[in-house]
Amino acid sequence: MNYSIYAESTPNPGVMKFVANRMLVDKSIEITLAEQAKDISVAKALFNFPFVKSLYLSSNFISIAKTDNVEWDMIAMQLRNFITDFLNEEGLKNYTENITEEEIIKSEVKSEVKSEKNTEKIEFTDKEKAIIDLLNEYIKPAVEADGGAITFNSYVGDVVTVNLKGACSGCPSSTSTLKGGIESLLNQKIDPNIVVRANEG
Repeated sequence: MNYSIYAESTPNPGVMKFVANRMLVDKSIEITLAEQAKDISVAKALFNFPFVKSLYLSSNFISIAKTDNVEWDMIAMQLRNFITDFLNEEGLKNYTENITEEEIIKSEVKSEVKSEKNTEKIEFTDKEKAIIDLLNEYIKPAVEADGGAITFNSYVGDVVTVNLKGACSGCPSSTSTLKGGIESLLNQKIDPNIVVRANEG
């Protein structure tokens, strides 16, 4: 079955989501520099476009952040056709065998980072587990539908820090998502004093 791709806007005006009719990757990968894309064929090819700023690959979509000097109506069709043709001609070659998230994302959420050298598991408190469960159940699906991703980073004092990736990173509406959506949910379900912040690092 051939790949087909359609473009979908996101709440972030600088990011567009390109959705495939088949799975592309089995893990989420954020690529902010062309050098990080060397082992992911489609990502490497996309960085040849001068207006591609960063990429986020997850399940069946690629979120592309563009530079400010072009508008989507000038490049969206070009990107959609390119991705479709590339996947159907080349396929995704060896992207999972040759690359790990640790090589790409230096500050990945501690619960997701896996190392062969260090198999020590991070122990979460009951409260942290409850926060992660709520994020995964209520927030993650909606964020992924918008071409982004959210993961738990830390819980210190009353402050919950989350990592935002893909379309969520730098999105003008991410502040309202953090405050109006995530923070109010955690206030209701976990602790009324919780404050939610995005990880800037």
